[in-house]
Amino acid sequence: MSSAVLEHPEPWSEDEYFAFGETSNRIELIDGSLWLSPAPSKRHQHIAFLLAMGLYAAAERSGFLVLQDVNLRLAGGRILQPDIVVADTDDLGTTVEAAEAKLVVEVVSPSNAGTDRLLKPQLYAAAGIAWYLRVEQPDDSVELHLHRLVDDRYAPAEVVGPGRTLASDEPFPFAVEVASLLRRRPRD
Repeated sequence: MSSAVLEHPEPWSEDEYFAFGETSNRIELIDGSLWLSPAPSKRHQHIAFLLAMGLYAAAERSGFLVLQDVNLRLAGGRILQPDIVVADTDDLGTTVEAAEAKLVVEVVSPSNAGTDRLLKPQLYAAAGIAWYLRVEQPDDSVELHLHRLVDDRYAPAEVVGPGRTLASDEPFPFAVEVASLLRRRPRD
C-alpha cells in the first residue's frame, strides 16, 4: 500500500474505492473509511470454498448465484466483501446490491472475530439482508450459526456443530453437513 493511501485527508468515495481495482488485500469501504485486511488463512478459505460449493446446487435451483469475496454495496459509502453472498443477480459487473442479497456468510477468524460477530451483522441488518450465516471455528472444528432478520436485527434461527446438518427452507431450501466443511487433504 502506498503512502498516498495512508495520507488521504478526506473520506474515501466509492469512485476512489473502485479505482483501486483488484488487489491482493481485502479492502472494504465503511462510511468513507477503508478497512484493510490481508488474505484469510488457508483454513478459512478452504471452509468458505467448501461451504460455497455446498450451497451452490440449492441456490442455483432457486435461481440464485453463489459468489465469494464479491463487493456488496449495503448503502452509499458502505461496500463490504463477505466471504460468501448468495444473491438474486447475474454474473456481470463487480458489485452486488444489498437488495439482491438473500444470504450473507462470514467465516470468523481470530483476527476478524469482533467485526464478523458485531459490526458486520449490524451493517447487514441495517441494509435489510434477511439472512446471515456466521461460521465459527472452535477447537479445530466448525459451527454454523444461521440468523434471520427480525425487525432491525438478527435473531438466531439455528446453530449446528460437528455431526449435524444445517437445513433450512429459507432463504432457499438447502442442507449443509458440517462434516463436509472439515475435509482435510491427505498428506503424502
